[in-house]
Amino acid sequence: MNLSASEYKHILRIAGKDIEGSKKVIVAVSEIKGVGYNFAQVLTQTLNINPDRRVGFLTDSELREIEQAIANPDKVGVPQWYLNRRKNMDTGSNQHLITSDLDFAATNDIEREKLVMSWRGYRHMFGLRVRGQRTRTTGRKGGAVGVKKVKMMPGAAPGAPGAAAPATRAAAAAPAAGGKEGAKPAAPATGAAKPATGAAPTAGGAKPATAKEPAKK
Repeated sequence: MNLSASEYKHILRIAGKDIEGSKKVIVAVSEIKGVGYNFAQVLTQTLNINPDRRVGFLTDSELREIEQAIANPDKVGVPQWYLNRRKNMDTGSNQHLITSDLDFAATNDIEREKLVMSWRGYRHMFGLRVRGQRTRTTGRKGGAVGVKKVKMMPGAAPGAPGAAAPATRAAAAAPAAGGKEGAKPAAPATGAAKPATGAAPTAGGAKPATAKEPAKK
């Protein structure tokens, strides 16, 4: 029996999962962790529920049937190869785990592999790939991969990040000794004074006097 618009559920809970009532049944059931799209399709076909029907129009009895089928799918005729926990190591039975039970079982399996020091457990312990994936170019997280580059400060000496400028630049920037405050700094001496090549020019444009030549014998 279908529900009327007044009995429509906007939010409902299936197997501990809050689902919007506007979604289709097959989409809503597949949102539960541990229930895939194919498993939800087989589940709706087994229970004779229209997968395209809006989940908000389902009755309480239909919701109860869906929850019971998810908890015990083998009792409603779901094939065993659709279950995600076949031949359990502790009980040997076929189960289908959902939500937190699935996470708890996966954690226990990993801890058991580490305890017996199997190859899979060894890979889990060191955070490496477990299923035979390529590791040459992927999964390179953590550890030293390349050479660390140090950012050089402008004007710093090589090999000393953030060091002071060379002494020559500091001397050129310092004001001249004995000068007034704010005077222009003197230029550094780059060499000896240039030798004079002749006397200063005289007034009137006359040629400068040169050294007298010695008398000839």
